[in-house]
Amino acid sequence: MSAQKPSLRSGGRFQVDVVTEASSTTSATAPPAPASTEESKPPEESKTRSRSVGFMDPGLGSAMDIGLPPDVFKEPDTTRSDSVSLHSTGTGHTHISDSHSNTYYMRTFGHNTIDAVPNIDFYRQTAAPFGEKLSRPSLSELHDELDKEPFEDGLANGEEPSAAEEAAAALAAKQAKGGLVKFGWVKGVLIRCMLNIWGVMLFIRMSWIVGQAGIGLTIAIILMATVVTTITGLSTSAIATNGFVRGGGAYYLISRSLGPEFGGSIGLIFAFANAVAVAMYVVGFAETVVEMLSDVDALMTDELNDIRIVGTLTVILLLGISVAGMEWEAKAQIVLLVILLAAIANYFIGSFMAIESKEPKGFFGYNTAIFLENLGPDFREDETFFSVFAIFFPAATGILAGANISGDLTDPQSAIPKGTLLAILITGITYVAVAISAGSCIVRDATGDHNDTVSDTVNCTDAACTLGYDFSICKEGGCQYGLMNDFQVMSLVSGFGPLISAGIFSATLSSALASLVSAPKVFQALCKDNIYPGLGVFAKGYGKNNEPLRAYVLTFFIGLAFILIAELNIIAPIISNFFLASYALINFSVFHSSLANSPGWRPSFKYYNMWVSLAGAILCVVVMFVINWWAALVTLLIVLALYIYVSYKKPDVNWGSSTQALIYNQALTHCLNLTGVEDHVKNFRPQCLVLVGYPNSRPALVQLVHSFTKNVGLMVCAHVKTLTRRPNFKELSQDHARCQRWLNKKRIKSFYTPVYTDSLRHGAQFLMQAVGLGRLKPNTLVMGYKNNWSEGDMRDLEIYIHTIHDAFDLQYGVVILRLQDGLDISHIQGQDELMSSNEKPPAGSKEAELTVTLTKESDSDSCPSKTTSSQSSPLILRETKIPLSLTDQRLLETSQQFKKKQGKGTIDVWWLFDDGGLTLLIPFLLTNRSKWGDCRIRVFIGGKINRIDHDRRAMATLLSRFRIDFSDIHVLGDINTKPKKHNKLTFKELIEPYRLKEDDMEQEAAERLKAQEPWRITDNELELYRAKTNRQIRLNELLKEHSSTAKLIVMSMPLARKGTVSSALYMCWLETLSKDLPPLLLVRGNHQSVLTFYS
Repeated sequence: MSAQKPSLRSGGRFQVDVVTEASSTTSATAPPAPASTEESKPPEESKTRSRSVGFMDPGLGSAMDIGLPPDVFKEPDTTRSDSVSLHSTGTGHTHISDSHSNTYYMRTFGHNTIDAVPNIDFYRQTAAPFGEKLSRPSLSELHDELDKEPFEDGLANGEEPSAAEEAAAALAAKQAKGGLVKFGWVKGVLIRCMLNIWGVMLFIRMSWIVGQAGIGLTIAIILMATVVTTITGLSTSAIATNGFVRGGGAYYLISRSLGPEFGGSIGLIFAFANAVAVAMYVVGFAETVVEMLSDVDALMTDELNDIRIVGTLTVILLLGISVAGMEWEAKAQIVLLVILLAAIANYFIGSFMAIESKEPKGFFGYNTAIFLENLGPDFREDETFFSVFAIFFPAATGILAGANISGDLTDPQSAIPKGTLLAILITGITYVAVAISAGSCIVRDATGDHNDTVSDTVNCTDAACTLGYDFSICKEGGCQYGLMNDFQVMSLVSGFGPLISAGIFSATLSSALASLVSAPKVFQALCKDNIYPGLGVFAKGYGKNNEPLRAYVLTFFIGLAFILIAELNIIAPIISNFFLASYALINFSVFHSSLANSPGWRPSFKYYNMWVSLAGAILCVVVMFVINWWAALVTLLIVLALYIYVSYKKPDVNWGSSTQALIYNQALTHCLNLTGVEDHVKNFRPQCLVLVGYPNSRPALVQLVHSFTKNVGLMVCAHVKTLTRRPNFKELSQDHARCQRWLNKKRIKSFYTPVYTDSLRHGAQFLMQAVGLGRLKPNTLVMGYKNNWSEGDMRDLEIYIHTIHDAFDLQYGVVILRLQDGLDISHIQGQDELMSSNEKPPAGSKEAELTVTLTKESDSDSCPSKTTSSQSSPLILRETKIPLSLTDQRLLETSQQFKKKQGKGTIDVWWLFDDGGLTLLIPFLLTNRSKWGDCRIRVFIGGKINRIDHDRRAMATLLSRFRIDFSDIHVLGDINTKPKKHNKLTFKELIEPYRLKEDDMEQEAAERLKAQEPWRITDNELELYRAKTNRQIRLNELLKEHSSTAKLIVMSMPLARKGTVSSALYMCWLETLSKDLPPLLLVRGNHQSVLTFYS
């Protein structure tokens, strides 16, 4: 490598010299660039900044050719790295790296640094539709020591793409290649919403509504409906502008706001409602066609079958338009809009053209007398304001037609608010204008007879009388014309009648087409999220627009089925309620998100209010019951059933919903509230800090503690990691995530908390002092019995015993579990796989074992174990037998004993010393569980031979006051009897290796040895505690005599005075007391009452 010497120039602050790199095979030269000048830098900067030299491969092309940010090559004052390349992981992630240092942006503000400036591409999801995701340098790359290998996790920021993200990334790349069709706010939202809101109601029901409710109340009905839809539109706009919106419409908006439970339930019924709405609109169209055929006597068969035939042909035609692609569908919508607008204009033009021949049918042109007469209501045939409102409201729906194709919009965040709200405004004004117009120029009743003119003998006061006609005969009924009687009165008023029929066709077909497109799009989004297993087949898309052809076919068959039924009067109210339920949840989403006060809730659309949204949600529910109370109940029951189903299935998704945010807020609030409340004995619950290591290494301990803390108290699985090298906090974080996932997968309600320290004792001290939040703080330390204490370093025993002393010093209760075969199964390879299989492999089968390297360790649901290295984990092949010793086989079976139902048996409680009641409370909590429900509690207490009956009655009274059921009480009057001689000899042999034997050495030597090995047992100590030693030996004899068949023994743990009883003697007591027994819990509370008989 050779380089020119820098020449001093005064051009720019950051300047580099020309560099040429040559080798035997390649050579590259860079054009001369200004060299850096030290004089232009401040003195401090020139001391710390080294001269930057870079290389550039001219074969790379421009920055824009490979999609780099514009500042990578275009900044004149930055250094350039050699062979800058864009690495794609194949998952949508892109790394811009330098081949020599394998780092990212080597040029930031002209510095040779890998720190990157803010960039929108860092914040994209993996499946970014408008560009590939770039990965910023990870904290490890910027912070770790230089000898560490960057990119050790494959992705710079530690993210691992999911299968769904990879598929979406592939789709995004495919879309980038093809000509993707996207719509703006007018074509994509405004036109669709207007076409869906302007329905058949505008032409064949508005006049009847004006006749029933009058102009005033009709306007009130329209405004009420518009208020509901406007509030929903504002809420939709708020959600749509709170981040990038993908396809799925109402389902996407609700699910990403309220979570999969609400989203999954409403998504399914919303897609179904749209599918059935296709049938409703097509049948409306077919009925109009068949009516016209009937007028000219051109029916094919009978009316019902003709409706089915015309409806089937129509839906096939609409399916063809939809499947042809969104472009064709959009063109069809524009044609239908033109026809619809022409029909509306045709009506208004006709309303100014009063023709004498139309007067007998009730149309007189605009007249003040008619306006005043029609201003008030005239409800007939048991109609009321709310029944008329129920008939009109479906005409105001359709506001989500644009949002439902959110994935096909160029800019959904801008298009949905503008298009939806403007459509509501335009259609609302149109409905009001038609109401006022119809009420001002058409009378309520007309005979259609030219001879019904006013005569002098008749007392006539109606508006028609002032215009020369007497329609008073209509009060007796039988008239066919006027607002109340003629549904086709708008055709009468219009300038060209057939154009109104064309408008009816346009309104029905456009609404049907919009629903036929909306249903598959929503259903496809629902299936992609895999909320309902088995529906994934409909998630597949085809073509450049990812069209859901399978969902189109499904929608077609659902629509066709209801068309063939041709009786939609029952299903129609349910469909309207399905739409209203969607509106209610959209409004509730905004309220919920605002209430949760999550920092992630910051919509760019500001014209919303959480309380207005709540009012909108309540209004939607009220309208549901106004329209049809039984349909509303059916809708709510269906939503509830689907909600419960999705909640039970717990789909593996995390969308950062407002439900999560609100749970956090509530948890934080309750935690803070609890800190202001003093503890009360009635509210005591065991909150356990379990020193378990990796949770899957001691499953018996975890399962037993979980049995008496589940839904009752706090459980923290603590892991003290002793340091053998520098702490790897990254590994600690990965272990934390994996082990917490393991606990969740096994449905163990516990937290996992690891800590790095130099010994078990210090780690336990840190955990007992620091773990917890306010009142949610452990009060009981749970440990496994140290089975191998006599085989290891006695310093470890010293640490173990001092950990128990520390717990008592910190006012903790202590619980120790002993199983005769031990607790720790971490040395058995593949134990996690074995634990998940209840069946034993067949005897005599071949043995095989395979160890593989985990490439995605952070995604594994298994905790590491002692047998696994930092990057490998055992994989056990099924249909094979793992080579296990008999001891390990027995250990594995024992480790699962608390996972299964215990069956009939006893829990023997040896409550020898009053510790506040913890020894009694734990077995009571256990018997409340279904696994232990068949077990009965037997209580053993110490007493005197001559007071056995008295002591039994006293204990029975106490237990009954505590309201604790028991099957029997045993008073042990022979506790203080001397133990058997051979058991005493066994104890003597047990303590022999740990005695100090100070009488056999000089005093100074004995003191020095005791200082070096404080766990040694002195002769003085042994003599002082002879009676207590004999009691432990005797208790073991009694335990074997009375409790050898118990499912579990819960026993008061003996205490050792700190500084007086050596660790070895205390451990010998525990060993002697608990050996050769069923599962044994040694319990000692902190001597504060945990039971009370006061209310």
